[in-house]
Amino acid sequence: MKIDLSGKKALVTGSTEGIGFAIATGLAKAGAEVIINGRKDDKTAKAVEKLKSQLPDATLHGVAADLGTAEGCDKLIKAVPHLDILVNNVGIFGPQDFFDTPDSDWQNFMDVNVMSGVRLSRAYLPGMEKQGWGRVVFLSSESALNIPADMIHYGVTKTAYLALSRGLAKRMAGTGVTVNAVLPGPTLSEGVETMLADQVKESGKSIEDAAKEFVMQARPTSIIQRAAHVDEVANMVVYVASPLSSATTGAALRVDGGVVDSIA
Repeated sequence: MKIDLSGKKALVTGSTEGIGFAIATGLAKAGAEVIINGRKDDKTAKAVEKLKSQLPDATLHGVAADLGTAEGCDKLIKAVPHLDILVNNVGIFGPQDFFDTPDSDWQNFMDVNVMSGVRLSRAYLPGMEKQGWGRVVFLSSESALNIPADMIHYGVTKTAYLALSRGLAKRMAGTGVTVNAVLPGPTLSEGVETMLADQVKESGKSIEDAAKEFVMQARPTSIIQRAAHVDEVANMVVYVASPLSSATTGAALRVDGGVVDSIA
């Protein structure tokens, strides 16, 4: 099976590091023209340089824009008016008790984790429909189904992405455009490494062992019994973004290591 995305233009939001950067890498390796996005100019430029050093022949661009605002989304849309592949990856997370989470934090999570995907999908889907081909992928989370008690606000936004992706898939029925959600579980990204840094320093364990210990404590239903690597999540996204996935739409595709205890 060979995935060929030559001639396709793809945007991965929030792609300066972590899962987003891995997705951008996978899409570029498959031949797509890739737009990397971050909030800051310098970090976005460094991510483009890093990927260019790995893939000298790839066609890459960077657009810095804060997608937690309507103005930031408009800036990105003006810079990139047409896409074949949209990966709504940008997101924020962090534990916080429900009773200590004010309206402002709820609104911030909704703006970044939900409205960015709403705004960009609304802008790009009509062009995809017109050309008769397109792919939209929403990065949800196992937390959409397994709502964490210490991050209810985050879980709600990821559940919203499941509803949004399913509804948009129905809205685009018969157009040649597919819309899907991908649900990662605990994944060894830079954010998780930072979260576990003190534990690694104190215990002397490797980051992989520390992550495994965290998974077994926080997500004991994990079947792989470790954190996934960012490439393992990216592989699913690249497939869903490809012509090979033409019969897959409206789906919630789990890359959670079996954390969610369900056969459906």
